[in-house]
Amino acid sequence: MDVYERILTTLVQEFSDLAQVEHITRATLRLVLAMFLGGLLGYERELMGKAAGMRTHMLVCLGAAIFVMALEQDGAEADAMSRVIQGIAAGVGFLGAGTILKGQNISDVKGLTTAAGLWASAAIGVAVGLGREATAVLSTVIVLVVLHLMPLMVDPGTRTKPDDQAGE
Repeated sequence: MDVYERILTTLVQEFSDLAQVEHITRATLRLVLAMFLGGLLGYERELMGKAAGMRTHMLVCLGAAIFVMALEQDGAEADAMSRVIQGIAAGVGFLGAGTILKGQNISDVKGLTTAAGLWASAAIGVAVGLGREATAVLSTVIVLVVLHLMPLMVDPGTRTKPDDQAGE
């Protein structure tokens, strides 16, 4: 076996996690769905002029799905999966903390809703990664209702204020 054949054999082995059409289809569906659902949440945030918009939410949702999918493909037990999900929730919590800004007084806090949206995006990504696509889609719809419709019910004038004056 010459060097080129050994290199080719090694490359084929390294990409063998998606060797079957079913695996490729499942991985593609889950990753694209995670990206799409995260993008929907991020689009709403972007419309509201928030710093963590579409790309950020897409990456958080997609990243969470990748973490879970990689373990699932490796045949991880429930305890290992639980630890990874806990890590995702904590890690995204730190990311969300970076979106929160506190002003001079206690009532001048911005970014809490965006931070919560990032956290929800991660949870939706976990659901997609675990193959719970219907749960992820339903969750996305519910989060969009909370983000978009609840402010209209609680304070109908909220959506008409400029973003720097609207509370989160």
